Amino acid sequence: MKESKRTLLLIGSPRGPKSTSESLGAYLLKKLQGYGLETEKVYIYPSLRSDEGRVILLRAVESSDLLILSFPLYVDSLPSPAIAALELIAEHRKTSKKPKSQKLLAIANNGFPEADQNDTALAICSRFASETGIEWVGGLALGGGEAIRGRPLDEAGGMARNVKKALDLAAAAMAEGKSMPQEAKALMAKPLAPIWMYVWFGNRRWKSQAKKHGAQNKLFHRPYQK
Repeated sequence: MKESKRTLLLIGSPRGPKSTSESLGAYLLKKLQGYGLETEKVYIYPSLRSDEGRVILLRAVESSDLLILSFPLYVDSLPSPAIAALELIAEHRKTSKKPKSQKLLAIANNGFPEADQNDTALAICSRFASETGIEWVGGLALGGGEAIRGRPLDEAGGMARNVKKALDLAAAAMAEGKSMPQEAKALMAKPLAPIWMYVWFGNRRWKSQAKKHGAQNKLFHRPYQK
């Protein structure tokens, strides 16, 4: 039985359609469409820039049964506009005579190799759901998301294999009105690449940037150390 009839994807990345948050959310929406669910997508950043945008965002939220928030990690939390959107939704539900019964799924990604860097941000999403009377169905955490760089997951090659499997499982569960399967969480949390490779490419990038600015011989300088 399909309980969640209409799904709204909220993209919380400033990069919008060119973000990893978009890549993850769009793949999941496509899978949910395959199960016959109606879907809609709203970009949080531009929506908050005007009164009209905020009204459109709240109307989209009101008409949805399942909310999916996809966002990048910012200092162990959500980007500030994503937080502002959650506060806007919370205030709106508080003033509604009979808030709609809804569910929330969150997808967090970060540039570090460890998926558990997202734990605090997902806990914030869970607390938001609890405080607003929305049913929390779980969160997915992805490490090394920068490797996807906004590409559709079907174009990301073998490294996105487990990510797609995780989202496939999530879509099947959401279509049946169930909570996030533990297997989906485990698959999403698997590293996209070996950590040594992340470190190697990171160091190479830093050295390239230093050379570009003529600072290749100053990487180990400590100007503020006495």
